Amino acid sequence: MTAGGARAQGLLHWLRDGTLATAFAAAMGLIALFADTTPPEQTLRALRDAVRSQSASGDLHIVEIDAASIRAVDRWPWPRREHARLIDALHEAGARSIAFDVDFSTASNPADDATLARSLERAGGGVILPTLRQAGTTRDRRIIESQPVAPLRDHAMLAAVSILPDRDGYVREAPFGIITGGTPRPSLSAMLAGRAGGAFESFPIDYAIDPDTIPRHSFVDIASGNGAAAALRGKDVLVGATAVELGDRYAVPRHGVIPGVAIQALAAETLRRGDPLVLPAAAVLILGIAAAAFVARGVGARAIWVRAGLFAGLLMLVTLAAEELASTTAILVPALFAVGCAAGVAAINHHLAGRRAAARIDAASDLPNRLAFAETATQTVVAAIVDRFDEVAAGIGSERTGTLVRRLAERLSPAIGGAVHRLDERAIAWDASSIAPDRRGESFDALRALLLHPIEVDGRRIDIRLGLGVADRGEGSTAAAIEAALLAASRALDRGEFWASASDESPDAAAANLSLMGELDAAIDDGELDVHFQPKLRLSDRRIASAEALVRWTHRERGPIRPDLFIPMAERHDRIDRLTLYVVGRTLDALEVAAGVSIAVNISAKLVAAPRFHRALDALLDARPANVSRLIFEVTESAAMADIDGAVAALERYRARGIAISMDDYGTGQSTLTYIKRLPLAELKIDRSFVQHAHRNRGDGILVHSTVQLAHELGIKVVAEGVEDAECLAFLESCGCDYAQGWLIARPLPLDAFVACVSEPWALAA
Repeated sequence: MTAGGARAQGLLHWLRDGTLATAFAAAMGLIALFADTTPPEQTLRALRDAVRSQSASGDLHIVEIDAASIRAVDRWPWPRREHARLIDALHEAGARSIAFDVDFSTASNPADDATLARSLERAGGGVILPTLRQAGTTRDRRIIESQPVAPLRDHAMLAAVSILPDRDGYVREAPFGIITGGTPRPSLSAMLAGRAGGAFESFPIDYAIDPDTIPRHSFVDIASGNGAAAALRGKDVLVGATAVELGDRYAVPRHGVIPGVAIQALAAETLRRGDPLVLPAAAVLILGIAAAAFVARGVGARAIWVRAGLFAGLLMLVTLAAEELASTTAILVPALFAVGCAAGVAAINHHLAGRRAAARIDAASDLPNRLAFAETATQTVVAAIVDRFDEVAAGIGSERTGTLVRRLAERLSPAIGGAVHRLDERAIAWDASSIAPDRRGESFDALRALLLHPIEVDGRRIDIRLGLGVADRGEGSTAAAIEAALLAASRALDRGEFWASASDESPDAAAANLSLMGELDAAIDDGELDVHFQPKLRLSDRRIASAEALVRWTHRERGPIRPDLFIPMAERHDRIDRLTLYVVGRTLDALEVAAGVSIAVNISAKLVAAPRFHRALDALLDARPANVSRLIFEVTESAAMADIDGAVAALERYRARGIAISMDDYGTGQSTLTYIKRLPLAELKIDRSFVQHAHRNRGDGILVHSTVQLAHELGIKVVAEGVEDAECLAFLESCGCDYAQGWLIARPLPLDAFVACVSEPWALAA
């Protein structure tokens, strides 16, 4: 692996193990800890309060100065004798405690003040009157303190009724106490609940309690002396204004705008259920950071978000239970924010890692690709090219080539002891650094043996031929080694060899191979290529009645060049059309001197539906129409199946000219009866792999016999290739086969020898 690849892998591991996500979560959680998170925090609290919604205890009642009471007295502020009447009525009825959320800080009519003072004294001095500490105005932030006037506070207890709205105007907390007149005072709610607390300490009001469930009574009804006060025996009573016109109203979570006296009552109800406790936000954040580390290590985005959701839900449930059972709440937003950030970063990391991984996978075969190989390859690179890949792809369908390559990799992987990478659609590669140079031949021979058996794709058996190239990276780059290995693999295919080493090819030799195609052009132009003809024996009368045209090239300097070298090169370098036209022309020459026979020319898979080739071929045939009817065009199964509609259209045009169409290599692909019926075939050539042993192998014999019968039913003649012994020939005659071709009949012959062969009856050589 290269240094850059190692660094990339290290970074990827760091991202995947959640370290970055956890660190980011901790930082964002700390920011949230010191930021104003009131809105989201209160939203969560409101949700929990809605779940916990419950009724008030019923022990605390509100006597409200409501609209009916305002109409009955018809003035405000009321004469204080009205409050005296209320106190007397409640005291006589046996109320447990009486508290006022009404301002008595200014003097009124002396007589009324005296009347109220006497009423307070008769109540035993236990009535609670309010004291207040507040800012003067919105612009003047000086603190103004107010207490009941002296005649009143001498016979009452004082409690703070200060309301503490948050910056958004909502009242969410109430004080345990404040200091007025230099004296610490408990809050009205704390005094009603019998709870103690420090001055200027606050507690959250439990808005899960529905204020509408606090019993209320109209002031005028209770003070009238008509016996309505009896309902308040043994109850704690809080007196305050609820009439809208008096303006003592505040916004609170969940319940909208409610009277201040209702807020005081809710605060008292909160304390009666227990001393509220708020857990330190930092402690919850630490828990959140620990959860963030767990969340960030989820495998996949879905697992990450599931973990984050489970933590958030569990934290909410635990907090909900603590609020319900222990009057304990917590600040959750920093912890939840930390977990959310961890989940977001981790999910992004996984997405990026997934994209990075996808960029290193060949989608068609699911094999690692060239990019992955460049990052992981070490010293020695082996590249393999699938020979005649276009024909194979045409035969099985391009959508199945990925499956074919994957099956090929599955066969090779155990033998090479590592992963097979797909470089492009026709080339694969693997790392062979563990194989010593002197053992490469042995290793590659073993691989060659593995490839002798066809590869099955969707029930079809496909023969694969590979050319391997091996290259050492040395001081160069992996990319350069890959290209060198591919060049060596291509050279191996051109030479008909299984493998070649990049180090074995001198620059001069490589240049010579690259120039070979230019020399082929010159050979075609100068007529230096020979065409030989391999006879086909007509079995009905044992005469040579047909032949197959085969091109040969004797280079001026290199000598004979094998067809399996230059023909594949011609196909890869777009010379196959010129070469085929040359062979057709020489075949037409042969037909002029070889009377009574037909001659077949192979048409490459690349040319079957190639418009440019067809235009040139039409021009050639139009110029020499005399013997066209004795031409046969041989096409492979793969060529016909690649584009069945295009193949049918092209071949129908040539059949209309009188040219017979033959399907070559029948049995090695996947022709179906439907396709055979659609193609304008005059001849089937059974591949030599089925013919050679048909007289000894029952399976091959059945295939040959059934093919002959099927073809004859369709009016198609049958040629058997690869006939090399007399027993095979006899078997073919017994099957009713039409033609036999192979070395038993004759090897490819120059034109003169072929013409002589045609003129004489065929006889089995001694």
